[in-house]
This record gives sequence, C-alpha cells and structure tokens, in this order.
Amino acid sequence: MNLINRLLAEFIGTFWLVLGGCGSAVLAAAFPDVGIGLLGVSFAFGLTVVTMAYAIGHISGCHLNPAVSIGLFVGGRFPARDLLPYIIAQVAGAIVGAVILYMIASGKPGADVIAGGLASNGYGDASPGKYSMMSGFLTEVVMTGMFLIIILGATDGRAPAGFAPLAIGLGLTLIHLISIPVTNTSVNPARSTGPALVVGGVALQQLWLFWVAPIVGAALGGIIYRIIGRDDRPDITGDAS
Repeated sequence: MNLINRLLAEFIGTFWLVLGGCGSAVLAAAFPDVGIGLLGVSFAFGLTVVTMAYAIGHISGCHLNPAVSIGLFVGGRFPARDLLPYIIAQVAGAIVGAVILYMIASGKPGADVIAGGLASNGYGDASPGKYSMMSGFLTEVVMTGMFLIIILGATDGRAPAGFAPLAIGLGLTLIHLISIPVTNTSVNPARSTGPALVVGGVALQQLWLFWVAPIVGAALGGIIYRIIGRDDRPDITGDAS
C-alpha cells in the first residue's frame, strides 16, 4: 500500500477509536438505569481496536497510536521515515473524532460537555480516583509497555495466525479495566490529544504526561520484546555436509 492509503487508514482508525471509546464513556457509561459502566467502556476501547485491526490492519498495520508506532520502530518492525506521517494522521483522526463526539454530546438539553471533560485523561484532581501524578505516570508507562509486548508478540510470525486482533483488543480492554480509575486510561497520545484540545483547561495542561509516559513505556516494551523474542536457534535448514 502507498503511504497516502496507509495514512488515510490510520486517520479513520484513530477517529473510530476516539469516537467509539471516548463516546462510550461520554454517552453510555452513566446512562440512567442501563449505563454500561467502566466494564462497558473498557470493552468499547478494545472493540474499536479489534474492528479496525480486521478492517485496516492489512492496509496500515492499524497502529492508531503514536506510542505504538514508536514502539514498533524501537522493536524493529516499523521504518523511521514513516513515523512522523503516521503520528500526524493519528492525531488528526483523534481530533476529528473528539470534535464529532462533542457535537453529538452537545445535542442533549442542558449538557455541559466541557465540564464533563469529554473522557479526557488526567492526574491529581483530574484523575477519576484522584491519583497522584507519579501514580499516573507509572501506570501509563507500565500499561503502554505491556501493550507493546502484546502487540509485538501477537504479530510475531511465530505466533498463531489470525488471532492478533483479538489478543491486542483484549489486551487494551484489560489495560482499561486496570487503569481507568487512575488516569482514565490513555496509553495513546493521540487519544489524549483529541479530547484535551476540545475541552482545554486542566486536560490540556496535563497533556504532556500522556505523551511522555506512553512513549517511554512503548520504547521500553519494544526493547524488552527484542530481547525476549530473539530467536537464537541455529539454522538447521542448510546443507549439513
């Protein structure tokens, strides 16, 4: 696939991740009597990745996340020349997704979407559980690192074929189940940027953490998988004579 096609796929995929994942949190999580809650939001984020992995994985690799693209580069799976274009496409898709979500959520009478935060990420008073900056930073580093190990392992040529989207989507679901109370779960700088730009305020002031921590975690995950995934077995296919 040419670069333009791949960038369009990343734009659409990241748009869907923000609209589907953040949309579930904003529109459906606390809906009276039948709200989906944190469990539903966690699965919604996972399902956006599963559906897009099957839809565009064969086009762009379905990164949908600047940290994932960087982690794949560190892990030796992605060329440096495509990093910046991918990141721009992902952030653009996330911003459009957040804007569309804002427009939908604003259609409810009396809704104050900005005050609601639009599922933005945060720490301290902006954390759902009021967790500290250090707790938020550590959570984002560890969760993103594990996410990269899952991605690199599931897409390894030695892994069972055809199951990578499910493993990756369920991995993201588990990450949300663990970390929504701490930071509202980012592990994705683009996902954090879209809502933060729309709501501004504290979400925008704290956005730096949700770029730095996921990128650090992704790089560590890429390094770790290069070490544990290295195949040092001797080549036995050659001529034994």
